[in-house]
Amino acid sequence: MGIKWRHWVWPAAPLALAMLAATGCDSTPDTRPEPAAEPPTSVNRSVARVCAKPAAGPAKAPAGAVTVDPAVVGDLAAKTKSSPPKTTFWLRPGRHRLDPDRYAQIIPKRGNRYLGAPGAVFDGRKTNRYAFGGAADDVTIRHLTVQGFVAPPDEGVVNHDSADGWVIEHAKIQKNSGAGLMAGARQKVRANCLRANGQYGMNAYKGDGRISGLVVEGNEIVGNNTGDWERRRKGCGCTGGIKFWAVNGADVRGNWVHDNRGTGLWADTNNNDFRIEGNVLEANDGAALIYETSYNAVIRKNLIRRNNWVEGRKYADRDDNFPLATVYLSESGGEPRVRARTDKIEVYRNVLENNWNGITLWENADRFCNSPANTSSGDCTLLVKKTGSCKRPAITTAPLYGDCRWKTQRVDIHDNRFVLDKSVLKCSVKCDRMAVLANYGTYPDWSPYKGERVAEAITRKQRNRWHGNVYVGPWKFVAHDPSRVLDSGQWQGPPYEQDKGSTFGPQAGG
Repeated sequence: MGIKWRHWVWPAAPLALAMLAATGCDSTPDTRPEPAAEPPTSVNRSVARVCAKPAAGPAKAPAGAVTVDPAVVGDLAAKTKSSPPKTTFWLRPGRHRLDPDRYAQIIPKRGNRYLGAPGAVFDGRKTNRYAFGGAADDVTIRHLTVQGFVAPPDEGVVNHDSADGWVIEHAKIQKNSGAGLMAGARQKVRANCLRANGQYGMNAYKGDGRISGLVVEGNEIVGNNTGDWERRRKGCGCTGGIKFWAVNGADVRGNWVHDNRGTGLWADTNNNDFRIEGNVLEANDGAALIYETSYNAVIRKNLIRRNNWVEGRKYADRDDNFPLATVYLSESGGEPRVRARTDKIEVYRNVLENNWNGITLWENADRFCNSPANTSSGDCTLLVKKTGSCKRPAITTAPLYGDCRWKTQRVDIHDNRFVLDKSVLKCSVKCDRMAVLANYGTYPDWSPYKGERVAEAITRKQRNRWHGNVYVGPWKFVAHDPSRVLDSGQWQGPPYEQDKGSTFGPQAGG
Protein backbone atom coordinates (compact mmCIF):
# COMPACT_ATOMS: atom_id res chain seq x y z
CA MET A 1 0.00 0.00 0.00
CA GLY A 2 1.24 3.53 0.58
CA ILE A 3 1.53 6.55 -1.65
CA LYS A 4 2.23 6.43 -5.36
CA TRP A 5 1.49 8.93 -8.07
CA ARG A 6 2.43 8.81 -11.70
CA HIS A 7 6.12 7.83 -11.58
CA TRP A 8 6.63 9.28 -8.11
CA VAL A 9 7.01 7.11 -5.03
CA TRP A 10 7.03 8.39 -1.43
CA PRO A 11 10.75 8.51 -0.75
CA ALA A 12 12.79 6.61 1.78
CA ALA A 13 14.05 8.93 4.50
CA PRO A 14 17.77 9.28 5.04
CA LEU A 15 19.26 9.68 8.48
CA ALA A 16 18.26 12.91 10.16
CA LEU A 17 16.53 14.33 13.20
CA ALA A 18 15.77 11.15 15.17
CA MET A 19 17.08 10.42 18.52
CA LEU A 20 18.00 6.95 19.53
CA ALA A 21 20.45 4.27 18.54
CA ALA A 22 19.09 1.75 16.07
CA THR A 23 17.76 -1.40 17.66
CA GLY A 24 16.27 -4.73 16.74
CA CYS A 25 16.85 -5.58 13.11
CA ASP A 26 18.54 -2.30 12.22
CA SER A 27 22.29 -2.72 12.24
CA THR A 28 23.11 0.78 10.99
CA PRO A 29 24.24 3.20 13.69
CA ASP A 30 21.84 6.11 14.11
CA THR A 31 23.86 9.32 14.09
CA ARG A 32 20.97 11.76 14.34
CA PRO A 33 21.08 14.30 17.18
CA GLU A 34 19.00 14.04 20.33
CA PRO A 35 15.73 16.02 20.08
CA ALA A 36 14.75 18.69 22.52
CA ALA A 37 13.99 17.38 25.99
CA GLU A 38 10.48 18.80 25.95
CA PRO A 39 8.01 20.58 23.70
CA PRO A 40 8.34 24.36 23.45
CA THR A 41 6.55 26.43 26.05
CA SER A 42 4.10 27.73 23.47
CA VAL A 43 2.49 24.34 22.86
CA ASN A 44 -0.48 22.75 24.55
CA ARG A 45 0.77 21.75 27.97
CA SER A 46 -1.53 18.73 28.01
CA VAL A 47 0.94 16.99 25.69
CA ALA A 48 2.82 14.65 28.01
CA ARG A 49 6.60 14.32 28.16
CA VAL A 50 6.11 10.64 28.83
CA CYS A 51 9.53 9.24 27.95
CA ALA A 52 11.41 11.62 30.23
CA LYS A 53 8.90 11.58 33.09
CA PRO A 54 6.96 8.31 33.15
CA ALA A 55 4.33 7.76 35.80
CA ALA A 56 5.50 5.26 38.41
CA GLY A 57 3.69 1.98 38.97
CA PRO A 58 2.66 0.56 42.35
CA ALA A 59 5.61 -0.02 44.68
CA LYS A 60 3.74 -2.82 46.45
CA ALA A 61 1.56 -5.58 45.11
CA PRO A 62 -2.13 -4.60 45.07
CA ALA A 63 -4.44 -6.71 47.19
CA GLY A 64 -5.10 -10.06 45.57
CA ALA A 65 -2.39 -9.66 42.91
CA VAL A 66 -0.08 -12.50 41.89
CA THR A 67 3.56 -11.44 42.37
CA VAL A 68 5.98 -12.20 39.53
CA ASP A 69 9.65 -12.80 40.30
CA PRO A 70 12.21 -11.50 37.77
CA ALA A 71 14.80 -14.01 39.03
CA VAL A 72 12.70 -16.90 37.71
CA VAL A 73 12.91 -17.19 33.91
CA GLY A 74 9.42 -17.67 32.47
CA ASP A 75 7.67 -16.89 35.76
CA LEU A 76 5.15 -14.52 34.17
CA ALA A 77 4.20 -17.00 31.45
CA ALA A 78 3.83 -19.86 33.90
CA LYS A 79 1.71 -17.90 36.37
CA THR A 80 -0.47 -16.51 33.58
CA LYS A 81 -1.13 -20.05 32.39
CA SER A 82 -1.99 -21.39 35.86
CA SER A 83 -4.17 -18.45 36.98
CA PRO A 84 -7.83 -17.84 36.11
CA PRO A 85 -9.12 -15.01 33.92
CA LYS A 86 -9.27 -11.51 35.41
CA THR A 87 -6.15 -12.10 37.50
CA THR A 88 -3.94 -9.12 38.37
CA PHE A 89 -0.19 -9.70 38.09
CA TRP A 90 2.34 -7.41 39.75
CA LEU A 91 5.84 -7.56 38.29
CA ARG A 92 8.56 -6.88 40.82
CA PRO A 93 11.38 -4.45 40.00
CA GLY A 94 13.98 -6.06 37.75
CA ARG A 95 14.38 -7.66 34.34
CA HIS A 96 11.70 -10.24 33.55
CA ARG A 97 12.45 -12.82 30.87
CA LEU A 98 10.76 -15.53 28.86
CA ASP A 99 12.17 -18.91 27.94
CA PRO A 100 14.68 -18.57 25.08
CA ASP A 101 12.30 -20.08 22.50
CA ARG A 102 11.68 -17.31 19.95
CA TYR A 103 7.93 -18.00 20.02
CA ALA A 104 7.66 -17.92 23.82
CA GLN A 105 5.22 -15.19 24.84
CA ILE A 106 2.53 -14.27 27.34
CA ILE A 107 -0.95 -15.45 26.34
CA PRO A 108 -3.28 -13.51 28.66
CA LYS A 109 -6.73 -14.66 29.68
CA ARG A 110 -9.76 -12.42 29.38
CA GLY A 111 -9.61 -9.45 31.74
CA ASN A 112 -6.06 -10.05 32.99
CA ARG A 113 -4.15 -7.05 34.33
CA TYR A 114 -0.35 -6.68 34.25
CA LEU A 115 1.11 -3.99 36.49
CA GLY A 116 4.79 -3.10 36.63
CA ALA A 117 6.49 -1.93 39.80
CA PRO A 118 8.97 0.95 39.43
CA GLY A 119 11.90 -0.52 37.51
CA ALA A 120 10.03 -3.54 36.10
CA VAL A 121 11.27 -4.38 32.59
CA PHE A 122 9.98 -7.14 30.34
CA ASP A 123 12.95 -7.90 28.08
CA GLY A 124 12.89 -10.05 24.94
CA ARG A 125 16.72 -10.01 24.83
CA LYS A 126 16.52 -9.83 21.00
CA THR A 127 15.45 -13.48 21.15
CA ASN A 128 11.71 -13.60 21.70
CA ARG A 129 9.45 -12.29 18.96
CA TYR A 130 6.37 -11.32 20.94
CA ALA A 131 5.66 -10.06 24.45
CA PHE A 132 1.84 -10.35 24.71
CA GLY A 133 -0.37 -12.15 22.19
CA GLY A 134 -3.48 -14.27 21.88
CA ALA A 135 -7.17 -13.55 21.35
CA ALA A 136 -8.27 -12.66 24.91
CA ASP A 137 -10.22 -9.42 25.21
CA ASP A 138 -10.05 -6.66 27.79
CA VAL A 139 -6.44 -7.10 28.89
CA THR A 140 -4.71 -4.23 30.73
CA ILE A 141 -0.98 -3.45 30.75
CA ARG A 142 0.25 -0.58 32.91
CA HIS A 143 3.57 0.84 34.13
CA LEU A 144 5.71 -1.74 32.36
CA THR A 145 8.75 -1.30 30.12
CA VAL A 146 8.64 -3.72 27.17
CA GLN A 147 11.82 -3.85 25.11
CA GLY A 148 14.18 -5.99 23.10
CA PHE A 149 11.58 -8.10 21.26
CA VAL A 150 12.13 -8.92 17.59
CA ALA A 151 8.77 -9.09 15.83
CA PRO A 152 9.02 -9.59 12.06
CA PRO A 153 8.09 -6.70 9.74
CA ASP A 154 4.40 -5.74 9.83
CA GLU A 155 3.90 -7.60 13.11
CA GLY A 156 3.85 -6.26 16.65
CA VAL A 157 5.16 -6.99 20.12
CA VAL A 158 2.29 -6.03 22.46
CA ASN A 159 -1.19 -7.31 21.54
CA HIS A 160 0.39 -9.16 18.66
CA ASP A 161 -2.93 -10.67 17.54
CA SER A 162 -4.94 -7.41 17.68
CA ALA A 163 -7.38 -8.62 20.33
CA ASP A 164 -10.15 -6.24 21.35
CA GLY A 165 -10.63 -4.02 24.36
CA TRP A 166 -7.02 -3.81 25.51
CA VAL A 167 -5.86 -0.91 27.67
CA ILE A 168 -2.17 0.04 27.51
CA GLU A 169 -1.25 2.89 29.84
CA HIS A 170 1.90 4.43 31.32
CA ALA A 171 4.10 1.87 29.55
CA LYS A 172 7.41 2.23 27.79
CA ILE A 173 7.40 0.17 24.62
CA GLN A 174 10.78 0.73 23.10
CA LYS A 175 13.69 -0.67 21.14
CA ASN A 176 11.73 -3.50 19.57
CA SER A 177 11.70 -4.70 15.96
CA GLY A 178 8.48 -4.47 13.99
CA ALA A 179 5.74 -2.48 15.72
CA GLY A 180 5.80 -1.71 19.40
CA LEU A 181 2.15 -2.68 19.60
CA MET A 182 -0.81 -3.65 17.48
CA ALA A 183 -4.39 -2.48 17.98
CA GLY A 184 -7.80 -4.09 18.23
CA ALA A 185 -11.29 -2.64 18.55
CA ARG A 186 -12.04 -0.48 21.60
CA GLN A 187 -8.35 -0.26 22.40
CA LYS A 188 -7.15 2.55 24.68
CA VAL A 189 -3.52 3.64 24.35
CA ARG A 190 -2.84 6.35 26.89
CA ALA A 191 0.22 8.10 28.31
CA ASN A 192 2.77 5.67 26.87
CA CYS A 193 6.29 6.14 25.55
CA LEU A 194 6.42 4.49 22.12
CA ARG A 195 10.07 4.95 21.29
CA ALA A 196 12.74 3.73 18.88
CA ASN A 197 10.86 0.75 17.50
CA GLY A 198 12.11 -0.75 14.28
CA GLN A 199 9.08 -0.12 12.07
CA TYR A 200 6.15 1.55 13.87
CA GLY A 201 5.40 2.81 17.33
CA MET A 202 1.96 1.27 16.77
CA ASN A 203 0.45 -0.59 13.82
CA ALA A 204 -3.34 -0.29 14.04
CA TYR A 205 -4.16 -3.25 11.83
CA LYS A 206 -6.52 -6.18 12.31
CA GLY A 207 -6.20 -8.81 9.63
CA ASP A 208 -9.73 -10.21 9.93
CA GLY A 209 -11.70 -7.00 10.00
CA ARG A 210 -11.96 -3.32 10.83
CA ILE A 211 -11.00 -1.65 14.10
CA SER A 212 -13.53 0.58 15.83
CA GLY A 213 -13.46 2.81 18.88
CA LEU A 214 -9.69 3.39 19.06
CA VAL A 215 -8.34 5.99 21.49
CA VAL A 216 -4.72 7.20 21.30
CA GLU A 217 -4.22 9.87 23.93
CA GLY A 218 -1.35 11.61 25.68
CA ASN A 219 1.44 9.43 24.29
CA GLU A 220 4.95 10.36 23.25
CA ILE A 221 5.72 8.74 19.91
CA VAL A 222 9.35 9.32 19.04
CA GLY A 223 12.26 7.99 17.02
CA ASN A 224 10.41 5.09 15.38
CA ASN A 225 11.34 3.33 12.14
CA THR A 226 14.92 2.77 13.22
CA GLY A 227 15.01 0.02 10.58
CA ASP A 228 14.45 2.57 7.77
CA TRP A 229 11.99 0.26 6.04
CA GLU A 230 11.05 2.64 3.24
CA ARG A 231 14.64 2.30 2.05
CA ARG A 232 14.59 -1.48 2.35
CA ARG A 233 11.20 -1.79 0.61
CA LYS A 234 11.05 1.20 -1.67
CA GLY A 235 7.57 2.69 -1.76
CA CYS A 236 6.14 0.20 0.74
CA GLY A 237 4.25 2.81 2.77
CA CYS A 238 4.99 0.62 5.76
CA THR A 239 6.43 2.92 8.42
CA GLY A 240 5.62 5.80 10.72
CA GLY A 241 5.11 6.83 14.26
CA ILE A 242 1.66 5.23 13.95
CA LYS A 243 0.04 3.60 10.93
CA PHE A 244 -3.74 3.14 10.85
CA TRP A 245 -5.45 0.67 8.53
CA ALA A 246 -9.26 0.35 8.16
CA VAL A 247 -10.00 2.01 11.49
CA ASN A 248 -13.61 3.10 11.87
CA GLY A 249 -13.69 5.71 14.62
CA ALA A 250 -10.52 6.98 16.26
CA ASP A 251 -9.70 9.79 18.67
CA VAL A 252 -6.04 10.80 18.44
CA ARG A 253 -5.46 13.62 20.87
CA GLY A 254 -2.86 15.23 23.06
CA ASN A 255 0.07 13.21 21.70
CA TRP A 256 3.63 14.41 21.11
CA VAL A 257 4.69 12.85 17.81
CA HIS A 258 8.23 13.85 16.97
CA ASP A 259 11.54 12.91 15.42
CA ASN A 260 10.24 9.81 13.65
CA ARG A 261 12.01 8.64 10.51
CA GLY A 262 9.35 9.19 7.89
CA THR A 263 5.73 10.11 8.63
CA GLY A 264 4.40 10.96 12.08
CA LEU A 265 0.76 9.80 11.79
CA TRP A 266 -0.40 7.92 8.72
CA ALA A 267 -3.98 6.71 8.10
CA ASP A 268 -3.97 4.49 5.02
CA THR A 269 -6.87 2.71 3.29
CA ASN A 270 -10.53 2.95 4.29
CA ASN A 271 -10.15 4.67 7.61
CA ASN A 272 -13.15 6.73 8.69
CA ASP A 273 -14.34 9.07 11.41
CA PHE A 274 -11.06 10.33 12.85
CA ARG A 275 -10.62 13.21 15.28
CA ILE A 276 -7.01 14.33 15.35
CA GLU A 277 -6.79 17.17 17.83
CA GLY A 278 -4.52 18.89 20.31
CA ASN A 279 -1.39 17.06 19.18
CA VAL A 280 2.13 18.39 18.73
CA LEU A 281 3.58 16.99 15.49
CA GLU A 282 7.13 18.14 15.00
CA ALA A 283 10.49 17.35 13.47
CA ASN A 284 9.38 14.20 11.67
CA ASP A 285 11.53 13.47 8.63
CA GLY A 286 8.45 13.19 6.41
CA ALA A 287 4.89 14.42 6.63
CA ALA A 288 3.41 15.19 10.01
CA LEU A 289 0.11 13.65 8.90
CA ILE A 290 -1.05 11.61 5.92
CA TYR A 291 -4.72 10.77 5.47
CA GLU A 292 -4.89 8.44 2.46
CA THR A 293 -7.79 6.72 0.66
CA SER A 294 -9.93 7.40 3.72
CA TYR A 295 -13.03 9.28 4.81
CA ASN A 296 -14.50 11.89 7.17
CA ALA A 297 -12.12 13.47 9.68
CA VAL A 298 -11.69 16.48 11.92
CA ILE A 299 -8.13 17.79 12.20
CA ARG A 300 -8.03 20.67 14.66
CA LYS A 301 -6.02 22.57 17.24
CA ASN A 302 -2.72 20.85 16.43
CA LEU A 303 0.72 22.43 16.49
CA ILE A 304 2.57 21.20 13.42
CA ARG A 305 6.11 22.43 12.97
CA ARG A 306 9.48 21.64 11.42
CA ASN A 307 8.22 18.53 9.63
CA ASN A 308 9.15 17.11 6.23
CA TRP A 309 12.58 18.75 6.05
CA VAL A 310 14.41 15.55 5.12
CA GLU A 311 12.02 14.11 2.55
CA GLY A 312 11.02 17.51 1.17
CA ARG A 313 14.63 18.53 0.64
CA LYS A 314 15.33 15.24 -1.10
CA TYR A 315 12.54 15.97 -3.59
CA ALA A 316 13.75 19.50 -4.17
CA ASP A 317 17.34 18.37 -4.67
CA ARG A 318 16.28 16.09 -7.49
CA ASP A 319 14.19 18.91 -9.00
CA ASP A 320 10.87 17.12 -8.53
CA ASN A 321 8.11 19.71 -8.64
CA PHE A 322 5.47 17.71 -6.75
CA PRO A 323 4.35 19.72 -3.68
CA LEU A 324 5.37 17.13 -1.10
CA ALA A 325 3.27 18.14 1.87
CA THR A 326 3.44 18.26 5.63
CA VAL A 327 -0.31 17.56 5.83
CA TYR A 328 -1.11 15.31 2.90
CA LEU A 329 -4.70 14.38 2.05
CA SER A 330 -4.47 11.78 -0.68
CA GLU A 331 -7.64 10.43 -2.28
CA SER A 332 -9.46 11.25 0.96
CA GLY A 333 -12.54 13.31 1.60
CA GLY A 334 -15.92 13.75 3.18
CA GLU A 335 -18.58 11.24 2.25
CA PRO A 336 -22.09 11.61 3.74
CA ARG A 337 -22.96 8.01 2.84
CA VAL A 338 -20.27 6.68 5.19
CA ARG A 339 -21.55 7.12 8.72
CA ALA A 340 -19.34 9.27 10.94
CA ARG A 341 -19.39 12.22 13.35
CA THR A 342 -18.76 14.51 10.37
CA ASP A 343 -19.48 14.28 6.66
CA LYS A 344 -16.38 16.15 5.51
CA ILE A 345 -12.71 16.56 6.26
CA GLU A 346 -12.40 19.72 8.30
CA VAL A 347 -8.96 21.19 9.01
CA TYR A 348 -9.14 24.17 11.32
CA ARG A 349 -7.51 26.15 14.14
CA ASN A 350 -4.14 24.48 13.56
CA VAL A 351 -0.77 26.24 13.58
CA LEU A 352 1.66 25.11 10.89
CA GLU A 353 5.06 26.67 11.41
CA ASN A 354 8.21 26.28 9.31
CA ASN A 355 7.35 22.99 7.70
CA TRP A 356 8.48 21.95 4.24
CA ASN A 357 5.30 22.90 2.34
CA GLY A 358 1.85 23.11 3.87
CA ILE A 359 -1.30 21.17 2.94
CA THR A 360 -1.66 19.24 -0.30
CA LEU A 361 -4.94 17.80 -1.56
CA TRP A 362 -4.12 15.15 -4.13
CA GLU A 363 -5.95 12.65 -6.27
CA ASN A 364 -4.21 10.17 -8.54
CA ALA A 365 -6.28 9.88 -11.70
CA ASP A 366 -4.99 6.35 -12.31
CA ARG A 367 -5.76 5.03 -8.81
CA PHE A 368 -9.21 3.49 -8.39
CA CYS A 369 -10.82 0.14 -7.61
CA ASN A 370 -9.65 -2.63 -9.90
CA SER A 371 -6.93 -0.50 -11.49
CA PRO A 372 -3.42 -1.97 -11.61
CA ALA A 373 -2.25 1.45 -10.39
CA ASN A 374 -4.15 1.05 -7.11
CA THR A 375 -1.40 0.57 -4.54
CA SER A 376 -4.00 -0.58 -1.98
CA SER A 377 -4.02 -3.92 -3.77
CA GLY A 378 -7.36 -5.72 -3.72
CA ASP A 379 -9.12 -3.01 -1.72
CA CYS A 380 -12.06 -1.02 -2.96
CA THR A 381 -13.86 2.02 -1.64
CA LEU A 382 -16.39 1.71 1.17
CA LEU A 383 -19.11 2.39 -1.40
CA VAL A 384 -18.47 -0.64 -3.62
CA LYS A 385 -18.75 -4.19 -2.27
CA LYS A 386 -16.99 -6.04 -5.09
CA THR A 387 -13.76 -4.69 -6.52
CA GLY A 388 -14.34 -6.62 -9.74
CA SER A 389 -17.49 -4.66 -10.48
CA CYS A 390 -15.35 -1.61 -11.29
CA LYS A 391 -14.84 -2.40 -14.95
CA ARG A 392 -16.25 -1.44 -18.31
CA PRO A 393 -18.94 -0.80 -19.25
CA ALA A 394 -20.43 -0.28 -15.75
CA ILE A 395 -17.63 1.98 -14.49
CA THR A 396 -18.27 4.53 -17.22
CA THR A 397 -21.62 5.63 -15.76
CA ALA A 398 -23.17 6.41 -12.38
CA PRO A 399 -23.02 5.18 -9.71
CA LEU A 400 -19.76 3.29 -10.28
CA TYR A 401 -18.07 6.13 -12.16
CA GLY A 402 -18.05 8.07 -8.91
CA ASP A 403 -18.06 5.26 -6.35
CA CYS A 404 -15.08 3.31 -7.70
CA ARG A 405 -12.80 6.25 -6.83
CA TRP A 406 -11.52 7.41 -3.47
CA LYS A 407 -12.19 11.11 -3.92
CA THR A 408 -10.54 14.13 -2.37
CA GLN A 409 -13.74 16.04 -1.85
CA ARG A 410 -15.56 18.15 0.76
CA VAL A 411 -12.31 19.27 2.39
CA ASP A 412 -12.74 22.48 4.41
CA ILE A 413 -9.51 24.23 5.48
CA HIS A 414 -10.18 27.31 7.58
CA ASP A 415 -9.01 29.46 10.48
CA ASN A 416 -5.49 28.06 10.46
CA ARG A 417 -2.22 29.96 10.82
CA PHE A 418 0.52 29.15 8.31
CA VAL A 419 3.97 30.54 9.08
CA LEU A 420 6.98 30.15 6.81
CA ASP A 421 10.46 31.56 7.27
CA LYS A 422 12.73 30.19 4.55
CA SER A 423 15.81 31.26 6.46
CA VAL A 424 14.84 28.75 9.17
CA LEU A 425 14.33 25.95 6.64
CA LYS A 426 17.42 27.05 4.68
CA CYS A 427 15.54 26.61 1.43
CA SER A 428 14.99 28.79 -1.61
CA VAL A 429 12.46 26.85 -3.69
CA LYS A 430 9.83 24.10 -3.47
CA CYS A 431 9.26 24.43 0.28
CA ASP A 432 6.55 27.11 0.23
CA ARG A 433 3.40 25.64 -1.31
CA MET A 434 -0.24 24.80 -0.65
CA ALA A 435 -1.80 22.65 -3.33
CA VAL A 436 -4.90 21.04 -4.79
CA LEU A 437 -4.10 18.94 -7.83
CA ALA A 438 -4.13 15.68 -9.75
CA ASN A 439 -2.09 14.07 -12.49
CA TYR A 440 -3.10 13.63 -16.13
CA GLY A 441 -4.93 10.31 -16.36
CA THR A 442 -3.28 7.77 -18.67
CA TYR A 443 -3.64 4.27 -17.23
CA PRO A 444 -4.97 1.62 -17.63
CA ASP A 445 -6.14 1.78 -21.21
CA TRP A 446 -9.77 1.07 -20.17
CA SER A 447 -9.82 3.83 -17.54
CA PRO A 448 -12.75 6.27 -17.78
CA TYR A 449 -10.66 8.90 -15.93
CA LYS A 450 -8.10 9.75 -18.60
CA GLY A 451 -6.92 13.23 -19.36
CA GLU A 452 -7.73 16.20 -17.12
CA ARG A 453 -11.04 14.94 -15.76
CA VAL A 454 -9.80 14.27 -12.25
CA ALA A 455 -7.64 17.40 -12.13
CA GLU A 456 -10.66 19.51 -13.06
CA ALA A 457 -12.86 17.74 -10.54
CA ILE A 458 -10.55 18.02 -7.52
CA THR A 459 -9.73 21.66 -8.28
CA ARG A 460 -13.15 23.05 -9.13
CA LYS A 461 -15.99 20.55 -8.63
CA GLN A 462 -15.47 18.59 -5.42
CA ARG A 463 -16.07 21.33 -2.83
CA ASN A 464 -12.49 21.62 -1.63
CA ARG A 465 -11.84 25.06 -0.21
CA TRP A 466 -9.53 27.18 1.87
CA HIS A 467 -10.96 30.24 3.67
CA GLY A 468 -10.37 32.50 6.65
CA ASN A 469 -6.73 31.51 7.12
CA VAL A 470 -3.74 33.62 8.13
CA TYR A 471 -0.53 33.36 6.09
CA VAL A 472 2.83 34.72 7.19
CA GLY A 473 5.70 34.33 4.75
CA PRO A 474 6.26 33.86 1.02
CA TRP A 475 3.57 31.30 0.27
CA LYS A 476 2.80 30.01 -3.21
CA PHE A 477 -0.12 27.90 -4.38
CA VAL A 478 -0.46 25.03 -6.82
CA ALA A 479 -3.76 24.25 -8.54
CA HIS A 480 -4.90 21.62 -11.03
CA ASP A 481 -1.44 20.14 -11.77
CA PRO A 482 2.17 20.65 -10.61
CA SER A 483 2.94 23.15 -13.39
CA ARG A 484 0.40 25.78 -12.22
CA VAL A 485 2.18 27.70 -9.47
CA LEU A 486 0.21 30.76 -8.36
CA ASP A 487 0.69 33.79 -6.15
CA SER A 488 -1.96 34.70 -3.58
CA GLY A 489 -3.83 36.98 -5.96
CA GLN A 490 -4.11 34.30 -8.62
CA TRP A 491 -5.12 31.75 -5.97
CA GLN A 492 -7.92 34.03 -4.71
CA GLY A 493 -9.05 35.11 -8.17
CA PRO A 494 -10.98 33.22 -10.86
CA PRO A 495 -11.18 30.42 -11.70
CA TYR A 496 -9.87 29.06 -8.37
CA GLU A 497 -11.37 31.56 -5.90
CA GLN A 498 -9.68 30.06 -2.86
CA ASP A 499 -8.94 31.59 0.56
CA LYS A 500 -11.82 34.01 0.71
CA GLY A 501 -11.42 36.14 3.82
CA SER A 502 -7.83 35.02 4.41
CA THR A 503 -4.96 37.38 5.13
CA PHE A 504 -1.47 37.33 3.70
CA GLY A 505 1.19 38.87 5.92
CA PRO A 506 4.81 39.98 5.64
CA GLN A 507 7.31 37.90 3.81
CA ALA A 508 9.03 36.36 6.82
CA GLY A 509 12.58 35.40 6.01
CA GLY A 510 12.28 36.13 2.29
